[in-house]
Amino acid sequence: MSVQLSMAAFALAASISPGPVNLVALSCGARYGLRASLRHVTGATLGFTLLLLAMGLGLQQLMSQWPALGALIRWSGVAFLLYMAYGLARDEGRLDGGKAQRPPSLFTGALMQWLNPKAWLAALAGMGAYAAGGEPGLVGQFAALYFVICYLSIACWAYAGAFLGRYLQEPGRLRLFNRGLALLLLGSAGYLLWA
Repeated sequence: MSVQLSMAAFALAASISPGPVNLVALSCGARYGLRASLRHVTGATLGFTLLLLAMGLGLQQLMSQWPALGALIRWSGVAFLLYMAYGLARDEGRLDGGKAQRPPSLFTGALMQWLNPKAWLAALAGMGAYAAGGEPGLVGQFAALYFVICYLSIACWAYAGAFLGRYLQEPGRLRLFNRGLALLLLGSAGYLLWA
């Protein structure tokens, strides 16, 4: 039982802490509400769980053999963060649907995890700590536990955004909120460039 508690604590710390996926969930909740944000939450959770399973079943060995793959993932992640930051920064803050914008999709949520270096580090560290031998039973157990905790954690960020959305009905406030989130995403991209 203590191994499961340790796995759960790791999953919670890695999933609930601020990062690009959680910032997008916050923004999505503020702009579109909790229900519409759940597509992003589900996609991000599925994307991370698949990444975690892949790491546990051998992707980490492939990455150690081809270090260029890690660099490609890092640069792709930086480019995607810049793209997301640009989208938030240029948002006009209109909720009435001037241009009918759609919330991030299930696919976008999943893609964000595969381009998110924080997710790669969490998957590598988690599998290294709890299922380094690649034993399918442990890998599956960790992934199942992580799925539930990751879903609830990202959903908390979307809920917080939906809560804040009530105070962001004025376009100027929403615009300022989104630009603040864009700056945080730029900071994340900058950190990845210099880390």
